[in-house]
Amino acid sequence: MGAGADPWAGDVGRRFVDEHYRAVRGRVRTLVVDRHLRTHAPAAPAPVIDIGGGAGTQSLPLARRGHPVTIVDPSAAMLDRARRALAGEPSAVAERVELIEAPGEQARAAVGDARFAAVLCHGVIPYITAPGPFVAVLCALARPGGIVSILAKNARTMAVGPALNGRWRDALRAFDATEEINALGLRTRADTVDDLTALLAAHGVHREAWYGVRLFVETVPPDRTAGDAELDEIVAVEHEASRRDPYRQLSRLFHLVGRRAGDA
Repeated sequence: MGAGADPWAGDVGRRFVDEHYRAVRGRVRTLVVDRHLRTHAPAAPAPVIDIGGGAGTQSLPLARRGHPVTIVDPSAAMLDRARRALAGEPSAVAERVELIEAPGEQARAAVGDARFAAVLCHGVIPYITAPGPFVAVLCALARPGGIVSILAKNARTMAVGPALNGRWRDALRAFDATEEINALGLRTRADTVDDLTALLAAHGVHREAWYGVRLFVETVPPDRTAGDAELDEIVAVEHEASRRDPYRQLSRLFHLVGRRAGDA
């Protein structure tokens, strides 16, 4: 999210959007989180902001359902991908989406006085070195009664990935790890539900629910795809696991939903 060369330009962004999001793991992540959002987000046309929303994979379905959506992302390359995606949408959907090139830390300045009924920040926190100030920005963007939706890496399950891949030495070291190099070759960090809940609460946003994301699909090869019928079955199982203990506790990611005090 800092200054310098855009890490999402070129091959990294292509692999993330064209490979990860189209494979089973990426599609399950998007679809399960969307089911959670249907439970917590206000009815359309409530305004939504997607911080670090990139190509719009998570927020475009909300625009299709009638929400005005603002995508804020520091990567010009990723926003270009969002523009290409919008070019394939009906004009009524495309007109609901605004793209702003800016770091998430500067999102308040980028949108002025606007406040939102839903603030999305999915998969961005792992790239933030110090999440406290960043979470403060997310909370400040939520209007009274609005939700803040964060998708983060689960620090409690860092050993699972390397163990499933037979990397036993890495798995042993990962039990107490809070950082790792991800499949894109980028350094990421992990959080706990309790730590992020406390950060939200410090800024007037109180946890409404939390879910696990990506449990059983961690055994699926990262490049595997699935047809619609099979994908529906996988999502149904993953969604059920996301809401139940102990399954949600074992998931690769967690989805935390908080709500700002006050009436919407």
